[in-house]
Amino acid sequence: MMQRAQGFVYLWALFAVAVTGIVMAGTGQVWQIKLQQEKEAELLFIGEQFRKAVMSYYNSPGGTKEYPKSLEDLIEDKRLPATRRHLRKIYIDPITNTAEWGLVEEAPPNTGTVATSNVNVRITGVHSLSEKKPIKKEKFPEHYKKFSEAMTYRDWKFVYKPGDPSSSTNPASQQQKTNTPGTPSPFAPQSPSATGGSSPSRPSTTGGASPFSQQPSTAPQTGSSAPSSPFDD
Repeated sequence: MMQRAQGFVYLWALFAVAVTGIVMAGTGQVWQIKLQQEKEAELLFIGEQFRKAVMSYYNSPGGTKEYPKSLEDLIEDKRLPATRRHLRKIYIDPITNTAEWGLVEEAPPNTGTVATSNVNVRITGVHSLSEKKPIKKEKFPEHYKKFSEAMTYRDWKFVYKPGDPSSSTNPASQQQKTNTPGTPSPFAPQSPSATGGSSPSRPSTTGGASPFSQQPSTAPQTGSSAPSSPFDD
């Protein structure tokens, strides 16, 4: 009888170990997906900074309307006597964890095609070198709507083209926003405490706030409420 009881205990122990393994495997998979989604949001934010820097370089007041020859030109634009900075630094690709980016070349004249490589030519944007398959497949901004068809992160090309609907921002003010450290990402998910204070995942700033978040009223209290934002629900 004692041996039979010990046999049941052994079986229950094996069952508990199996269940624990399944639960841990499921938890690990969920964590990996969550981590990849966070990296995707960061890639979208960083890619947008590159695109806006190219736009600022192309539309720089007093400069020739041309694309940069390298990413370093975005950090130090020497076309005019007063050096301009369109980008704070060469950001790390959150997917590959390196500062190496694929460069999107300017289309050859009279062709309308776009080639990609890492050679030192005039570039219109960047893309990740990762071959991983994206998780995000919807709810992209209009100028990134083709990302929903991407097979790998290489297909997420952050390109500036003159005349894009998203390029109506004043280049001078855009340059100031680009150079402001700690700019929050409009692509990152908002935490429930975002409406009551700054997000704990990013330092607060004095400028360059996301255009998608509500702005607190700065009007003095005169007995009447301040005009509501046109973006409020």
